[in-house]
Amino acid sequence: MSGRALLMWDDALTGYDFGGGHPMDPVRLALTMGLVRAYGLDRAVEVVAAKPAGDSTLRLVHREDYVAAVRAASADPGVADQAYGLGTMDDPAFGGMHEASALIAGQSVGAAEAVWRGDAPHAVNFAGGLHHAMPGSAAGFCVYNDASLAIARLLELGAERVAYVDVDVHHGDGVQAAFWEDPRVLTVSLHEHPRTLFPGTGWPEETGAPGASEGGAVNVALPAGTGDEGWLRAFHAVVPELLADFRPQVLVTQHGADTHFEDPLAHLAVSLDAQRAVQVACHDLAHEYADGRWVALGGGGYAVVDVVPRSWTHLVGIAAHAPVEPESVIPSSWRDEVYARTRQLGPGRMTDGRWPVAWRGWDEGYDPADRLDQAVLAARRAVFPLRGLLA
Repeated sequence: MSGRALLMWDDALTGYDFGGGHPMDPVRLALTMGLVRAYGLDRAVEVVAAKPAGDSTLRLVHREDYVAAVRAASADPGVADQAYGLGTMDDPAFGGMHEASALIAGQSVGAAEAVWRGDAPHAVNFAGGLHHAMPGSAAGFCVYNDASLAIARLLELGAERVAYVDVDVHHGDGVQAAFWEDPRVLTVSLHEHPRTLFPGTGWPEETGAPGASEGGAVNVALPAGTGDEGWLRAFHAVVPELLADFRPQVLVTQHGADTHFEDPLAHLAVSLDAQRAVQVACHDLAHEYADGRWVALGGGGYAVVDVVPRSWTHLVGIAAHAPVEPESVIPSSWRDEVYARTRQLGPGRMTDGRWPVAWRGWDEGYDPADRLDQAVLAARRAVFPLRGLLA
């Protein structure tokens, strides 16, 4: 296995653009790649561009009629069919939509192929993580579900156990749905409670299809306002034990940056430093339980200057085994790029001032009256007994 991680990147990825005023501003991708370069991380990884996902690959997850509808709306946005979730406020159609979406999907599939073949231990596609797209419809700013496609490709190549861990503030509903009946895939999602946030799913009682797949879906529904300590406590109370039991051959993780306290679309209160801590944990868990095979994806994140580029640059550095120190002063060249692109002032350091982040382990006991602990208990009690584990 090569020692260098892969960073999947093509400048054309910024063509995934729903238009002015849409929260999913592609400047977040350009600024992230700019910060990666400012830190020299593009020399610590191998930067590669995979081909767009072709129709046969897309059909591993998506229905043929849906792909045809995306193609039609891509060629003429005026014919977008809302029955397929296209041309909506969340997913407005735009020229070249199919090509841009297939290119993002191709990067995640290419990352999965490379890691499975042993070409690289880790691969990052921060343009990916579009976890809401369903087999037959777009949803939540997501047209093609690159995370599901990467997992489906791993299964096609012979993987027997793939774990997917999603720490986006929104439930990873599309990936859960794609593998609801497949015991080869374990999906774990930590997200804001469905009572207070889109898509309204991800209840702890959602545990997979009855039978062999029951216990294959895990949902930790966190109360609005959850901050660093609670978020890390919940992650470590659920994820490591499940991975130790499941023993995945590949770990696929989704790192939406919208858990951050500055994100305008959600209600958690997580810092950049806690996001970095979970990225480090995912990297370590991949080495401990998946022979180091790690595919790391981006996701949501709508504080496009202050949060997303820093969070995903940390992710790239961790995957490259060249982590960026939290107290690092951000290069002025990148801050100049931020101002040139956005007329905003960029952040000055790679921390929110909370590193290292402290949290209390689940084995130290829990408080049944605490809302965060109630969320963790609900997830453990719903799933752990199904997997033969103590709740």
